[in-house]
Amino acid sequence: MRPCRLFCALFFMLGTLAVQAAPALPRHAPVPGGVAVLELGTAHDAQPAVSFNALPQPVLRHQGKWVALVGLPLDTEPGKHSVFVEGAGGQRTLPLVVREKRYPTQHLRIADGRMVTPPPELEARIAAEQQRIADWKRHYTAEPAPDTRFDLPAAGPRSARFGVKRVLNGEPRSPHGGLDVAVGIGAPLRAPAAGTVLAVADLYFAGTTVVIDHGRGILTLYAHLSRVDVREGQALARGELFGASGVSGRITGPHLHWVVMVGGAAVDPELFLPMK
Repeated sequence: MRPCRLFCALFFMLGTLAVQAAPALPRHAPVPGGVAVLELGTAHDAQPAVSFNALPQPVLRHQGKWVALVGLPLDTEPGKHSVFVEGAGGQRTLPLVVREKRYPTQHLRIADGRMVTPPPELEARIAAEQQRIADWKRHYTAEPAPDTRFDLPAAGPRSARFGVKRVLNGEPRSPHGGLDVAVGIGAPLRAPAAGTVLAVADLYFAGTTVVIDHGRGILTLYAHLSRVDVREGQALARGELFGASGVSGRITGPHLHWVVMVGGAAVDPELFLPMK
């Protein structure tokens, strides 16, 4: 092979490998409960800061460009919104059109009525726990850059999907803010990507809970566990065991409840998983 052809072939191979090695991004889904993937320009300048709903949003370097991942809460109204960007060129506003999405309704029967309508003496505990969860959602660390290609954290079929409207014992309740994986008690749970354990807690509704910080406002939460094998502040590698599934908290049967949080919003975890 001539030197030029050899050089060109080598250059093409290196370019192909670079593209293949680029981290995967979640699928673009500008809907309530989705993630808007927005290109911000080339990554020659310093990393810009992006905010939505007055909360910082993850910004990643992807294939030579800065890309923002904007988490859209389930109660986001369809229509026109603004994303604020601050970078080397000053402040600017990006338009974001959120499309409508209709989620199905699910009716469930829970035997323990205290888990549907808690007694008054538990109101203070539940309010404090809800505030704690809200604080986790808003947790933001500038480093590390997160790996947004997630693996399913438990080996089982996906059951209750994200966003389903819940009716418990005939009473409407908050929509389903995560993805359920149908596994039995004691099934091993593994980190979907590298991260650091932000919290280990025992919550009234969620039961035994673990929260993993993946960086830049991307976190994952795991509820109803039977066992926790990690401590707060512990670093986890992709696939590392951190606990086991169970039936703690408000639950109709054993499963894993998995929540993905982006920029302060619980979003559809399946956007971060490979397409089936």
